[in-house]
Amino acid sequence: MSILDLLRSAPPENDDESDKEVATRKKYTYWRIRIFYSMYVGYAFYYFTRKSFTFAMPSMIATLGMTKVQLGALATILSITYGLSKFLSGVISDKSNPRYFMAVGLILTGICNILFGMSSGFLFFALFWGMNGWFQGWGWPPCAKLLTHWYSQSERGRWWGVWNTSHNVGGAIIPLLAAFAASQFGWRYAMFTPGVLCIGVGFFLMNRLRDTPRTLGLPPVERYRNESRALQEDEEREEKTPVSAKQILLDYVIKNKLMWLLAFAYFFVYVIRTALNDWAQIFLLESKGLSLLKASTGIFWFEIGGFFGSLAAGWASDKVFGGRRGPVNAIFSVGVVFAVVGLWAIPSGHLILSSLLMFLIGFLIFGPQMLIGMAAAELSHKRAAGTASGFVGWIGYLGAASAGMPIGYVCEIWGWSGFFVVMGVCSVISVALLVPFWNVEGAAAKTQTAT
Repeated sequence: MSILDLLRSAPPENDDESDKEVATRKKYTYWRIRIFYSMYVGYAFYYFTRKSFTFAMPSMIATLGMTKVQLGALATILSITYGLSKFLSGVISDKSNPRYFMAVGLILTGICNILFGMSSGFLFFALFWGMNGWFQGWGWPPCAKLLTHWYSQSERGRWWGVWNTSHNVGGAIIPLLAAFAASQFGWRYAMFTPGVLCIGVGFFLMNRLRDTPRTLGLPPVERYRNESRALQEDEEREEKTPVSAKQILLDYVIKNKLMWLLAFAYFFVYVIRTALNDWAQIFLLESKGLSLLKASTGIFWFEIGGFFGSLAAGWASDKVFGGRRGPVNAIFSVGVVFAVVGLWAIPSGHLILSSLLMFLIGFLIFGPQMLIGMAAAELSHKRAAGTASGFVGWIGYLGAASAGMPIGYVCEIWGWSGFFVVMGVCSVISVALLVPFWNVEGAAAKTQTAT
């Protein structure tokens, strides 16, 4: 068996109609839980090998004499290769088995971290960090595919919201792990340690994950969840109709005008999220007079806010707005405008107030960060979930790349006032792009409404 055969999507088993409903429900419950916690753990560890470099940077400056421009260039390389991979791997993942696609990607990111830690020259750093960005893109699309196939429209917001907190869990643990390894053993071990751990977790994913319900002899999730009969028949018919990756990309993504609007909104959301994550600590140090330790707590509260914001956004989109993601995206984005202005305007030396606003910004920005990707998957088709979320993710990470060196130049020329003007403009534009989705429903929701 070749590596391509291993990555190919598993064939469906015959749906055994003689199975009792209770047995089917037990099997479905078991696999939904198992696949969910596996995805959660796996994506949290993807963050280990994505953020390890950030916490090795101070030691690399001290021991290797690297400049901030060089380190910033490496960060930009990661964003570009990751964003491009997120799109292309999304196209591939819709025709692949997420069990192996996600696992192999995590193993390869671990290897890239180890090779980075063994290197010394800038060119090798750029090569291995660029490769790491590429394989990082293998994490998100398989999760989008699994979340779309195993959880239905009426409940997906809550499941997706809980899964999205894996970003925050991974982002909160890696500073402790990498900083400890770097301080005790040197910066190379800040790369070795996450790399080795992710290789091990990659094999864990191979053991735990599976493909779609049909590959396990289970009915589509719409039938399991007793969705409308028309929707069940539509999904079963679509799953049995073969379609090429090219058709998926063109028909469900490229020709979908709503997909482009979501992608541009994602660009500005990612500028805000990445810029606040990367620059807020320096802002609180220089502009608000906080100590290094106190300024660092701002990033902690940003991640904590993101954790609860993901949960709240998913719950509200399911329970308050009946599966519509647009209203939550728009409301949260409006809140970001005021929270960003508040962070700029607070007096110096106010630790509690600055921490509260960082929590609020994290809470509000992680709502759209999570729901835009989900909306993309729902507004295309289940079979194009990975492609659609990968496409908007690619555009989003162009925004993340823009939050690095370009924002640095803004800060140098216009100071922190220029920084917050850019943040405010991006916030307003994201609102303008997301408001048109207020009454837009996913394909599944529209079918249910019609029946």
